[in-house]
Amino acid sequence: MTKKTRKTHKMRKVLLTVCCAALLVCVTIGATVAYLTSTDEVVNTFTVGNVQIKLDEAAANTDGTLVENADRVKANSYKLLPGHEYNKDPMVTVLKDSEPCYVKMTVTFSKADALDAIFAPNGADMTSIFKGYDGATWIYKGNTEDTGAETRTYEFWYKETVAAPTADQALKPLFEKVVVPGFITNDQLKTIKDMTITVNAYAIQADGFDTPEEAWAAYTA
Repeated sequence: MTKKTRKTHKMRKVLLTVCCAALLVCVTIGATVAYLTSTDEVVNTFTVGNVQIKLDEAAANTDGTLVENADRVKANSYKLLPGHEYNKDPMVTVLKDSEPCYVKMTVTFSKADALDAIFAPNGADMTSIFKGYDGATWIYKGNTEDTGAETRTYEFWYKETVAAPTADQALKPLFEKVVVPGFITNDQLKTIKDMTITVNAYAIQADGFDTPEEAWAAYTA
């Protein structure tokens, strides 16, 4: 091997050593570099919806005339006379921010047996007792008698789903006045002395039900 050859061979060994050293350095660096990562999250916040209503009526005197400048009230008392009308306008208000809902009202008369004897064995025609009742707005769904309590309850459903209101939404009153027909005698009136008329209002969320029938079937007070 000539001197020149030995020098070239020596340089190759040096280059090889350098390359190997460089490779080792690269491997070492690659082992210590952290992976590029990123994190994120989604937070689900659940709020509770609500359905809220109120029921009231105009303040009336015992003779059925309105009390001027009075706030709406929860109850009235009347002195009944044949052929008279008495202001009574039960009104449901669906309160602001309630969920879309179905609404219904019931009207329960005590002294059902006496009333049936005066009007009809299966309950009176409500159009003969309630003035201002609009059957297209409040759909009559029939009546049921509780013989033990001696009451008869009439049921009415509001015509449509009430959309979620951005302000309190007052629905049309179920009726405007109670009428005592002129054919009723004083003796018949005595049989319904202390009779009560109890009006109740109900609301249930519309979401989750295809029809009001399905919703009210699932309803529990």
